[in-house]
Amino acid sequence: MKRVAFVYPGQGSQDVGMGKAFYDNNQDVRKFVDEAEDILRVPIKTFMFEGPQDQLTKTEHAQPALLLTSAAITRVLQHEGVKPTMAAGHSLGEYSALVCAGALEPAVALRLVQTRGQLMEEAYPSGKGAMAAVLGLDDGTIEKVAAEVSEKGETVDVANFNCPGQIVISGTKAGVEEASRRLKESGAKRVIPLNVSGPFHSRLMEPASEKFAVHLREAVINRAEIPVYANVTAQPVETPDEIYDLLVKQIYSPVRFSESIEHMMDEVDAFVEVGNGKVLSGLIRKMNRRKKTFAVQDPESLQEFLEWYKG
Repeated sequence: MKRVAFVYPGQGSQDVGMGKAFYDNNQDVRKFVDEAEDILRVPIKTFMFEGPQDQLTKTEHAQPALLLTSAAITRVLQHEGVKPTMAAGHSLGEYSALVCAGALEPAVALRLVQTRGQLMEEAYPSGKGAMAAVLGLDDGTIEKVAAEVSEKGETVDVANFNCPGQIVISGTKAGVEEASRRLKESGAKRVIPLNVSGPFHSRLMEPASEKFAVHLREAVINRAEIPVYANVTAQPVETPDEIYDLLVKQIYSPVRFSESIEHMMDEVDAFVEVGNGKVLSGLIRKMNRRKKTFAVQDPESLQEFLEWYKG
């Protein structure tokens, strides 16, 4: 049997039309998405399938839309007899991974990510925070510059370790602008401002984390049936207490995605990005060109993966 890891995309991977081909062609997906709309009490289906893009991109809509798409496609894969040996997600994608592992019921996860999105949106004044992707510079230099800018009174933290040579910083708008200038001077190939509504995965998100902990405490978390590599530690977690603790910390801690993938690399024959887009499969290919990767986001890409998996 082929060993596969499911990896789940995070915010930024949303697009109008996401999941529609499966919704149109699969009765089980249609029922699942219709029930989710009742749970969320917002027209999430309209945002996903018709837009407008600015409504879909709002954190409180993007997060449940991405989880819903990933969870629906996971159900299709499971129905086809595909069983991952482990899973991981990028930021929000960790919730999709926990649904896949049976640690969170889909309805519970949808409510949690909707609340998480609202709290993250409210945690810091709009337009005052920023994030930027730093390309072509080593981790140590980026961490040093972030610390130096923070010492002068403007918060800047490393938010995402995506893959070697692609790191994201997060903090106050002035802090990220100053750090971006210094990083270019230090030899970064490019520093690209990200189109986000807040300084996610920085210490400025701690107030959101404290409020979210209350909601998380009320949620039922089960033991994970397969290892899920946590963003905060890049290590597998299975127990409800561990999962709870790390999801609270995850909001203000860096996403250690590349480290998680390194730990999983020799354990699986292929990585399957489950959900909208191909961002994560692209990052994994940058880390190891020889490792097989798939991105299952529509019936065509599902078929391509199944031919390999069952072949």
